[in-house]
Amino acid sequence: MSPSGNGRRRLVADRRSTQTPKRPAKKKRASSGGSGGGGRGSGNGGRRRRQPRRKAPQRGGIMGFFARVIRFFFRVLWSVIWRGAVVVTLLVAMGVAYYYSQLPEVDELLDARARGSVTMLDRHGEIFAWRGEQFGGAIDPTNTSIHLVNAVVATEDRRFWWHLGVSPRGIASAMRINMREGRSPLQGHGGSTLTQQTAKLMCLGRDFDQEIWDSEAAYEADCRRTTLWRKVQEMVFAFAMELRYTKSEILSIYLNRAYLGAGARGFEAASQRYFGISSTEVNPQQAAMLAGLLVAPTRYAPTNNLERSQERANLVLGLMEQQGYLSEEAADRARANPATLSAAARQETGGYFADWIMSVGPDFLTGETTEDVIIRTTFDPEIQAAAEAAIANVFANQVREGSEAEAAIVVMSADGAVRAMVGGRDLEGGGVFNRAVQAFRQTGSAFKPFVYATALDLGFRFDDLVLDAELTINVPGSGPYRPENYDGQYRGEVTLTDALRHSLNTPAVRLSEEVGRDLVRTVASQFGIESDLAAGPALALGASESTLIEMTGAYAGILNGGSAVRPFGLTELRLMGEDTPMFEQDTGIRERVISEFSAQQLTYMMSQVTAAGTGTRAALSDRPTAGKTGTTNSARDAWFVGFTADYVAGVWMGYDDNRPLSGVTGGGLPAEIWRQAMEEIHADLPPRPLPMIDPIAEARPPEQPQVLNADGLVRDGTGQLVGPVTPRGTRIPIGNAQGQGNLGNAINDVLNQIFGPRNN
Repeated sequence: MSPSGNGRRRLVADRRSTQTPKRPAKKKRASSGGSGGGGRGSGNGGRRRRQPRRKAPQRGGIMGFFARVIRFFFRVLWSVIWRGAVVVTLLVAMGVAYYYSQLPEVDELLDARARGSVTMLDRHGEIFAWRGEQFGGAIDPTNTSIHLVNAVVATEDRRFWWHLGVSPRGIASAMRINMREGRSPLQGHGGSTLTQQTAKLMCLGRDFDQEIWDSEAAYEADCRRTTLWRKVQEMVFAFAMELRYTKSEILSIYLNRAYLGAGARGFEAASQRYFGISSTEVNPQQAAMLAGLLVAPTRYAPTNNLERSQERANLVLGLMEQQGYLSEEAADRARANPATLSAAARQETGGYFADWIMSVGPDFLTGETTEDVIIRTTFDPEIQAAAEAAIANVFANQVREGSEAEAAIVVMSADGAVRAMVGGRDLEGGGVFNRAVQAFRQTGSAFKPFVYATALDLGFRFDDLVLDAELTINVPGSGPYRPENYDGQYRGEVTLTDALRHSLNTPAVRLSEEVGRDLVRTVASQFGIESDLAAGPALALGASESTLIEMTGAYAGILNGGSAVRPFGLTELRLMGEDTPMFEQDTGIRERVISEFSAQQLTYMMSQVTAAGTGTRAALSDRPTAGKTGTTNSARDAWFVGFTADYVAGVWMGYDDNRPLSGVTGGGLPAEIWRQAMEEIHADLPPRPLPMIDPIAEARPPEQPQVLNADGLVRDGTGQLVGPVTPRGTRIPIGNAQGQGNLGNAINDVLNQIFGPRNN
């Protein structure tokens, strides 16, 4: 039987018929290296099997374990880093978007001052002092000196025009320098860009709030505080500024908000303050000096130390040269001609006067002003210089070295216009204790002219006699009061002129008791001594306290003929840019206190003090003078107050702690200071006579002999008291044929209340 006919093949065929038929395999091109040409491969049905990928062999042992751990750590770290970077980027973007939305227009950011400024002009219209924060006006890089722009960029941020607000290279360099210098990475050099510095000047957009900060100083200190978190905020704010503003606008904000010392806020104000010119006019050396102030405005301010400021400017010039902003020739020329201060900025006088003006002016236009104010004053810089020179010269040549004694001087015109003021030996003044207006000291015998003024206006004469002898007054509650003369001697009967000339104490007390202490207090207060006056008999000897400016103003009332004055220094006040003044004053003269004739008699009596009395050291060689010395108990205070026909001046010496002076009286060093100052003040003024009586023409007729009664008061030949009151208190007319003071009937009423109506 043939193989084709057996049943096995059918069974096989039947079995296959029950399965799903397979798709015939594609014929594959026989490889050139295959055996035979049938298209099937041998042994694998013609298909090439895929070889499994061979795994890299893993290192076994401990090294392999550590390798796997390190690879795992880096995979985790990378995962954290890129995810953290995404989160940080999102947070920064949100911060930038927030700050961007809060940033105002550039014009609103140029003037950052919470308060305004006060510019003071002297009597000639020249600037002599500034107070508050000066602004000067807004500037931008297009309308200011190109040298100034270049100096700022070269000094603070040479990559300013190219970076995006933050300079990683600059920050890293600053941190490296700080650590090399032994500081913390964030202390010292900040590596901040100009944009970041502007962000700090803007306090990250926070305005001053009195409910949060006690003062502007505390606010600015908080804005300058450097912490890691504040640095991060600055960077975010800087990014927002770079998106919101152009580079020129950012630089404009910086140029206008930067503080540059001496109260100058912004480069325009600083240029005017130091050089007296606009920022558009500054040359390279001036621009370098201004830019050099940015690192430490107070330390490098040229008004504090010009030489140090010039040295700093030379460093800035070097940076400008290195960065191509100046040629070598231009830089050398600038170094050879360093910037100097203007005449007004060089003037280091008037600080006490300026502080006084700030204290007496209206607060809302001086210390608390939010406006820029111009004040014209009575200040005379030449008189001020003379007053300062006199104090400096006397202390340098006539006071022992190392002495802590102080001195003050006030010079004014007869109408109360204050021309000069020195409040202490720190001649620059400004912000320190002003002894001319703030120190209340006992006046001593400098008060006596007001006793004599009262008597003269009540009818006494310059040549009337009064007894200089022992005197005892029983003071209720205090016991007996016994005044003594400075030298312990008594002269018997003396004229009122001689009593004042030699500053005798008992005659002054007798006269005060006769006319009444209340009247003496009234006259003194009307002349301008507003301090509390003593109630006892020691009133006549200056037991009360007063200030130097009050005493000088009261003497000005004697010089002008008997009218009170209120010392003043402010003549005109207006807002900057306005033509109409808000306030004007041209005199300090007020109501009349004593008659003109009484004032003329008193002036004559006081002229004898400097001619042949206790104040001869104050006499001037080319013109008449008048004044009065004053020395308090134990010489704790020494005064000389006096005048010429042109000016009145007062000098005080003493210790701040009220220690006694050693060998100093009012007729000594105070009179010497007065003389030296007044000699210089009057150097170019022609001599003029004092407004006083002619003692010969006014002498008492010989047919009216004077006699002295037991009570120590003077009566004429008929027994009538030469004065307002008889022994039993009957009043006689006040004043005389030459004129009557304004005491008038009001004083009559006061006297009647004191003594009561009585009969002869």
